[in-house]
Amino acid sequence: MGKLIILGTPIGNLEDITIRALKTLKEVDLILAEDTRRTMILLNKYKIKKPLVSFNERNSKRRIKQIIPLLKEGKNVALVSDAGMPVISDPGFNLIEECWKEGIMVDVVPGPSALTSAVAVSGFPGSKFIFEGFLPRGKNRRRLLRTLRDEKRPVVFFESPERLVATLRDILEILGDREIFIAREMTKIHQEFFRGKVSEAIEYFEKKKPLGEITVVLSGKKEVKT
Repeated sequence: MGKLIILGTPIGNLEDITIRALKTLKEVDLILAEDTRRTMILLNKYKIKKPLVSFNERNSKRRIKQIIPLLKEGKNVALVSDAGMPVISDPGFNLIEECWKEGIMVDVVPGPSALTSAVAVSGFPGSKFIFEGFLPRGKNRRRLLRTLRDEKRPVVFFESPERLVATLRDILEILGDREIFIAREMTKIHQEFFRGKVSEAIEYFEKKKPLGEITVVLSGKKEVKT
């Protein structure tokens, strides 16, 4: 039997790759990438030449049927996402699940994560928090936010730049003017951190149209002392 290796890659700055990750990428027989073009940039920087196959939400079922036999033949396969740790709001869980069912070894080479990086730099209590991935759109987003009204832990989620202001408006209306931390393009050249009230974030990002990858940490509901 071969081995499937879940391998974390940088969330922006390519120099954040670990020594073990580079060693693993050089040794595996095949690399599964969410977007082969993005992964090729990383491989080219470190002069790594390995077969590269796309693995995303659209083709995962078909790919699994191709990958499992390779693993059973003894091939070692690395799974990477566009950035950070695979499977965290990215494709791959179904492949991992199938490996467990088939008795194929699964390993992990941990790496950077936008989730933990944003929580750490936000300054909000990080011992407990909840993660919602990418929030749904429209009515479903508002429905989800209503379930979080009494949540006392910080809430972490990813958001697209196109929907950020609309999401902030829904938060202000449903959850109130809480403290919020917004990380944009973490570890990249145009990295930007914002911390303040939700109302202040709306005003700021209405004027400065956001671009890039965004991670949000929203403070939990404050307990009212009596």
